[in-house]
Amino acid sequence: MTARRTGRRPGNPDTRQVILAAARTAFAERGFDAASIRAIATAAGVDPALVHHYFGTKEELFRATVDIPVDPAELLPAVLAGGVDGVGERLVRMFLGIWDSPAGAAAVALLRSAVNNEWTARLLREFLVTQVLRRVLDHLDLPAAELALRGSLVATQMIGLAMMRYVIRLEPVASADAETLVAVLGPTVQRYLTGDLDT
Repeated sequence: MTARRTGRRPGNPDTRQVILAAARTAFAERGFDAASIRAIATAAGVDPALVHHYFGTKEELFRATVDIPVDPAELLPAVLAGGVDGVGERLVRMFLGIWDSPAGAAAVALLRSAVNNEWTARLLREFLVTQVLRRVLDHLDLPAAELALRGSLVATQMIGLAMMRYVIRLEPVASADAETLVAVLGPTVQRYLTGDLDT
């Protein structure tokens, strides 16, 4: 008779959920950069290879944890490809394209949850900073000391727009044509990204 192995949990039907629960805790408590696949695997009682089997990369695990239906790494290159001029408008256009699509329902649910749940708010904050804003700001020639402020200012516009258009549904923003909003908000986002912040 062979003795039953002890230690790490084998792959079973609830393993994916156990890994996600451990990842939520790790990302919310330590942030994306400090959380490691190895530590998440240890907390879940599985081998790190099993985490990679279920989720692939750390970025993919993080997106699954936050339940984000889109990958910024695939969308943002098109925003940045046109150079610095117009990046604000392209960013707003991409943002509206996601939220106005079928994927927007999941984004609205996440935003509603973040308002009422500190854990979700932490995860959303980490997602915005590490997966969206950092990717944009790293492509701009900006002083390092300004990056956090500029990123936060961009977030005020984007999350404010999402709240007014999709959650509170304030008119006329709620039903405005996307290109109208791009034309109005794009220059503001552009200034926050590249303009003079002293005026």
